Formats: sequence, C-alpha cells, structure tokens
Amino acid sequence: MKHKFIFPAIAAVLLFASTPSSAQINEFTGWGAWFHTQKFSKHWGGLFDLQLRSAPGFGYVRNPLIRPAVSYYFNSSKFASVGYLFTGTKRYDAAESIFRVEQRVFEQFIINHKLGSSNSFQHRFRLEQRFVNSQGNQEQFFAQRFRYFARGVFPFKKDSVFTKGTFIGLQNEVFVNVQNKAKLNGQFFDQNRAYAAIGYRLNKKIDLETGYLNQYINQVGGYTFNHVVQVALYTRF
Repeated sequence: MKHKFIFPAIAAVLLFASTPSSAQINEFTGWGAWFHTQKFSKHWGGLFDLQLRSAPGFGYVRNPLIRPAVSYYFNSSKFASVGYLFTGTKRYDAAESIFRVEQRVFEQFIINHKLGSSNSFQHRFRLEQRFVNSQGNQEQFFAQRFRYFARGVFPFKKDSVFTKGTFIGLQNEVFVNVQNKAKLNGQFFDQNRAYAAIGYRLNKKIDLETGYLNQYINQVGGYTFNHVVQVALYTRF
C-alpha cells in the first residue's frame, strides 16, 4: 500500500518547497459545481463538469467553466479521457466589464482503488493544452500544464459497498507549468488546491457535499490564498 501514497507526498513537498516569501493576497469566494460521469457501454463513457466561481466577496460570477470529455474504460478501476474546456475570467475595469477567454484541450488518466473495506481513493493525471487570451482578448498564447489530483471518500458507516449515508471527502491537486511558463507566472509551480468536505450519498448514483477549499496561486511577484466555500453535486449514470 505504501506506493499509493507516494504522489500525495510529492504534492505536499512541491507545495511547501515552492512557497515564496513575497506579497500575500487573501480572497474569499464561493464555487458551485456539478460533476457528471456517464457510462455508455462496457468500455465507453463520458464526463461533464459545470462550474460557477464567484469574484472575491461573492459579488458576481467571475469564472464560468464547462468541461465535456469522452472516456475509454480499460477495466472497472482505470480509464482515460480526452476533453475540451471553455472558461473565462470576468473583471470590471473603470466600470467596464472585461471577459478574458481561455480554451483547453486535455488528456487524463484516472485510477480508482479501495482503502480498507469501504474507503475509496482516486488518482487523476491530467495534461492540458491551454489557449489563453490576453486581457481584452486581442492576442492569444499557448501553454501546457500538468495536474495531479488525489481524492479520498471516507464513509461514516463502514460497509463493504457504500451506497447511502454521510461521508468525509478529502482531496488535493497540484498544478505545474510544463511549457511557456514565461507567459504565465514565470515559474514551474503554478498552484495547489486542498479541500475538505462533508457530504451525503443519496444512492449509488448521486452525492451532495459542501466544504472548504484552499487555493494557493503562485503569481509574478507574490501569491494569493483563495479561501473557497464549495457546494458540489456528483452524479454517475
């Protein structure tokens, strides 16, 4: 079992080793998310994410996000996906609304496994090709980023098959720039997202949860801690 904890340990080392001593900004926002998994056949399926993320102080929706994908299942615990993302960042400059667009193509590989009799764990490895517009959308540049995501679900009720009840969700995701970092923050390390939530599984197909997400963003000349209240719906069909 020890090898299953190597990547979370690496993620923690990357986070703390990359923490700068420059200016810090604290923000408080809210995220709403729907994560859907659809199985079409034994080997084929799809994914769909829809998210709305607020501006600091919950003033308006700053980031809408739509992410569909097609998946191929190698077996019940391993599958690969190829997908597309559309997102953007809305800001106000002298009372004028500016929406900066970003589009991505991504490839990912997911491994699911058990921790004990009822706890479940997921590893996700994602490579993104990012097409990022400049402020005002006059120009566009290309960059690539790698993300490692780990999530554990820990039911209060210890059954061999968890189909209903309360659970704790813990997850962490590390982001690193692998191409054209000079156009971004100029550094290999991009950001980290640590999350803890309490949720309820209505049945084997639907989960609801709410929790706290700490987003550490490495920026040019400083860094931002985004303190996020997140509400999420998970569906599996």
